[in-house]
Amino acid sequence: MATKHPPLVPMGEEPGDAAPQHTHWRKLRDLSSVAEIAERFLAQSGFDRGPWMAVALAAGIGLWFVLDSPVYWVFAIATGLMTAIGAVALWKGRDDRTHLVSALVACGLLLAFGTGLAWSRSEMVGAQPFDRPVYDTFQGRVLERIEQPSRERTRLVLATRHPETGEPVKIRINVPLEADSPGLDEGALVEAQARLMPPASPMLPGGYDFARTAWFAGLAATGSAQGEMRVLEPAEGGADPIASLQRRLSARVRENLGGSPGSIAAAFASGDRGAISEADEDAMRDAGLTHLLSISGLHVSAVIAGTYLVAISLLALWPWLVLRVRLPVAAAGVAALAGIGYTLLTGAQVPTVRSCIAALLVLGALSIGREPLSLRMVAVAAVAVLLLWPESLVGPSFQMSFSAVIAIVALHNSEPVKRFLAPREEGRLAVIGRRTVMLLITGMVIEIALMPIVLFHFHRAGVYGALANVIAIPLVTFISMPLIALALALDIVGAGAPAWWLVGKSLDLLIGIAHFTSSQPGAVKLIPQVSGLAFAMFVAGGLWLALWRGRGRLLGFIPAAVATVMVIASPIPDVLVSSDGRHVGITGEDARLLVLRDTRSDYTRDNMLELAGVEGETAPMENWPGAQCSADFCVVTIQRGARDWDILMSRSRNIVGERALAAACERSDIVISDRWLPDSCSPRWLKADRQMLSRTGGLSITLADEPEIRTVAESQGEHGWWRGRTED
Repeated sequence: MATKHPPLVPMGEEPGDAAPQHTHWRKLRDLSSVAEIAERFLAQSGFDRGPWMAVALAAGIGLWFVLDSPVYWVFAIATGLMTAIGAVALWKGRDDRTHLVSALVACGLLLAFGTGLAWSRSEMVGAQPFDRPVYDTFQGRVLERIEQPSRERTRLVLATRHPETGEPVKIRINVPLEADSPGLDEGALVEAQARLMPPASPMLPGGYDFARTAWFAGLAATGSAQGEMRVLEPAEGGADPIASLQRRLSARVRENLGGSPGSIAAAFASGDRGAISEADEDAMRDAGLTHLLSISGLHVSAVIAGTYLVAISLLALWPWLVLRVRLPVAAAGVAALAGIGYTLLTGAQVPTVRSCIAALLVLGALSIGREPLSLRMVAVAAVAVLLLWPESLVGPSFQMSFSAVIAIVALHNSEPVKRFLAPREEGRLAVIGRRTVMLLITGMVIEIALMPIVLFHFHRAGVYGALANVIAIPLVTFISMPLIALALALDIVGAGAPAWWLVGKSLDLLIGIAHFTSSQPGAVKLIPQVSGLAFAMFVAGGLWLALWRGRGRLLGFIPAAVATVMVIASPIPDVLVSSDGRHVGITGEDARLLVLRDTRSDYTRDNMLELAGVEGETAPMENWPGAQCSADFCVVTIQRGARDWDILMSRSRNIVGERALAAACERSDIVISDRWLPDSCSPRWLKADRQMLSRTGGLSITLADEPEIRTVAESQGEHGWWRGRTED
């Protein structure tokens, strides 16, 4: 009879230890299987490290802006470093993990570097804002002069001292045109009385964050000059030569060409948009043509391409040079100098610098016979800009510029488009038709790529932009800008009048296209709420579609589709409350937006309308039949979901009896006030008084079956520009 023996157990181990060992090895096998799948995917999808390294750097920078506090920033840096170290430790020496290990190491290190880069940039350039409004006399050195004749003002950036602490600060003041003088140039020492305010945080959730922009620009306060500006010392050696040349060029263009065409021609020639009227700006925006007014890829490319063609044609007439120098290299050098000069002349803004870098890379590729349009070229340009200005990542300019370029390059490098545009035996008419169809498709793809960005930042987008751009882009690139250059050249000998006339006609056509397109029914789409999560999913889906190859890239449609559903399903807020509690908007009771206070401020009114998703006008609440308003309070009852909501809003600073106020609060679901309310004021659901709003900022309230409140503070965290972080 056989004897049963217990299973053999290694010395020093108990029988129960075998199960954990088995689980451990199973987990390692599972991890190895996932690694094999990832490695195959990277190998089969045409994995190109360059673009994804730029994405990893951008992701690290974006994490710093999204995460709330230094604890999370350190955790993000540590996660990136540990990812790189872990990849090396797990698969060191494994030849079958080459793509995966290199991807994890590079992306982990760049993600950590990007987070640290944004953090260090904020610490180095961030300017602590003023604690409160200040009215005082300031002496300061002019750092920058920005002329805005369409708004009847000139903006001056001054280096001065804080009136209380004496610390050096940078401020920006608006000077009315009647108080302006030629001596207010860069480098001059001036004196003025001014009322200054801390840079404003978003008025409402999703609104423009000027405080963040001012923080990275080094501005501690902004405001307006009161009375006369005195020049104490003129600029040593005269005004800044580039800025002075820019202003003279802009003035010269407007002298030769008046009205709207002149202001837009000045923007193309010098980057000066200060003379463009608000009506023209709005029409260009709603027609999807605003990008034409911002000196970026289109304009820099036109200047460099035009210079390259002219240079190579003229240099070909010099036999001695033709025999000794490669003409493409020489012409590329001339075009590069023209591009750099145009970038400096137009102010060297981030989009212009980005476009110049990209154009210079294209010139370099052309001169050595390499493929000029590639995603690697775009990645190099993006990394260069992010290293210099990491804060530009969260701005619409950077996002729109690179999204458009990535969409163009990815589309034209795809196999179906290459086959569609491949040379073949066909007539000229067919070639022109094929190119026209491709231009229309390109415009539509660009509009689709830009739509989430535009809706996220501006809450409105032009629906017919693709059609308008089919005419507008060739018009500006091949007619308007060459004519402006020709007119300026002919002005040297006093023969520019005919060319200026043609410039005016071409820009009249551009302005006509903008106004016609923007005035069509349904030309503008309003989306008041695009969450950060939905926007991130749009970006992730778009990058996946653009940067991968093969069928795997189609997976990018999944997050994009989910984000689209999220945006469509997002409810329109029922109540909007400004950060100071003075302005309240109620939607859904009328085609208009009901407002507590009628305001003359275009900024306030436009913010309320856009973030409420209302295209029409505002209606004062006191004139609405459903409201009961006195000199001190308004009471409104609105029905949302299955119940009525009673809203009490204060209208004045008059003293009100505490018992009467407490009784009114007790009968209300929501109380909104721009003053501090006593503890005895206890509404049934929400008390949004000055004490609360100083911490939360503006509010966006949705009153459905499950009421929800969004606050400005939710998107601010402990970043230096958010003043609410230190208030009780």
